[in-house]
Amino acid sequence: MATIILDTKGLKCPQPILKIAAKLPELSPGDILQVMADCPTFEDDVKKWCTRMKKTLLAVTKEGEVKIAQIQF
Repeated sequence: MATIILDTKGLKCPQPILKIAAKLPELSPGDILQVMADCPTFEDDVKKWCTRMKKTLLAVTKEGEVKIAQIQF
């Protein structure tokens, strides 16, 4: 299991979700992708994406304007 960090700050939706999707081939079952984003709709978008893709959204936390999502693959 590995934790991979993906910084999508400065990108507007849907770009952060597209970046997550682009990482799929690099991830193995059990890996955690930690995504940082400042897009206002990111939290809702990542929840919908995880549901659609059957991935586990472990947490979404906020540090100022930045939201950090942890997705388990």
